[in-house]
Order: sequence, then C-alpha cells, then structure tokens
Amino acid sequence: MSEIRDETGAQRGLGYVIDVGRGDGSARCWLDVTGHHTNRHGVLHGGIASLLLDSAMGATGSLSVDPEGRAPFLTVSLTTQFLAPARDGTRVTATGRITGGGRSLLFIAGELVADDGTTIATASGVFKRVPPRAG
Repeated sequence: MSEIRDETGAQRGLGYVIDVGRGDGSARCWLDVTGHHTNRHGVLHGGIASLLLDSAMGATGSLSVDPEGRAPFLTVSLTTQFLAPARDGTRVTATGRITGGGRSLLFIAGELVADDGTTIATASGVFKRVPPRAG
C-alpha cells in the first residue's frame, strides 16, 4: 500500500488518506467519519463526500501517467449523486475508475462506499492533465 497522508491543508484538516498502491490503476481515498465531518443532520456533509470522490478520481487520473500517482490533474467538471447517509463512526472509501478520454482529458467515474457496503454517493467527472512546470 502506498499512502499519501497529510500532504495538503485539506488532508491535514479533514484527516483523509489517499491510497495509490492498489496495483490496478485505480486510487482510493478513505476517511473515518467523525462529528467534524457531519452536517447539521448528523450525516457526512455532501461537500466532504464530493471532495473524497474528487481526490480519488484525480489520483486515479494521475496513476494513468505516473505510477506514484503524483502527476497533476485538474478537475474540469464533477457531478455527484448522493444516495445514502454516512454517520459518525463510519469509514467511507472513495474509488476512481477511468471510463474514457485521451492524452489530456480523462473521463473518470467514482463511488463512495461505507464500511458496511452501502453506496453513499457516485460521481462522474472530467479531469485535465496539467503539463509539468519548467524547471
């Protein structure tokens, strides 16, 4: 397992982990839901669910060109469908899967699943590869 932890302010603040070491070309992102992640109804905030999907999907795009999962990709569009709540104490895991695209744009699907197997949300997105910065 190759995990990316505490690399960004969002990761440090929310406590999620990105795993780019699955070996199947897809990344996953997991979070143990606490009260810090819930909305006023006591369930995982939709914005955080979308962030987890976006992170897993972007890292999946990165793995398509970099085995370390660190090639930069930008989110062009992301559409999320919320299907079920996730409550405090639940571990949720987002995964990405490339569904199409070419050299600079990728179409990626995502799924956010609770530790009991319940699908919390799904997403589809378009991600653009960012050229490396010149030295």
